[in-house]
Amino acid sequence: MSNKLFVGGLAWATDDHALNAAFSAHGEVTEARVISDRDTGRSRGFGFVTFTDSASASAAIDAMNGQDLDGRTIRVNLAEDKPRRDNRGGGGNRGGGGGGGRW
Repeated sequence: MSNKLFVGGLAWATDDHALNAAFSAHGEVTEARVISDRDTGRSRGFGFVTFTDSASASAAIDAMNGQDLDGRTIRVNLAEDKPRRDNRGGGGNRGGGGGGGRW
C-alpha cells in the first residue's frame, strides 16, 4: 500500500499547515501539500498527504474520509501513482505549409 493520500474537497482557506495538523493525529506526516493554481496562487481544492508508513496512511483514510475540515466535507483516498504530464506545450505535427504542387 502507498503512503501518499489524495485529499479532495478542501476549503479555499485550507493551507499546508492546516492539512498537516489535521492528518498528523493519525501518524507521522512527511509532507502535506495543498495544490495551488500556478497563475492565481489560489488553492485548487485538493492536496496530498504523505505518511512515513502505510499503516498510518490506512488509518488516516478510515478516520478522515467524509469528515469536516475547515467547513468542508473532504474525500480521502490513496493517491494514484501517475507520471506527470509535461505541460510545457510544443511538439506535434501541426500540418505543413501549402505545397506548390498541383492537385
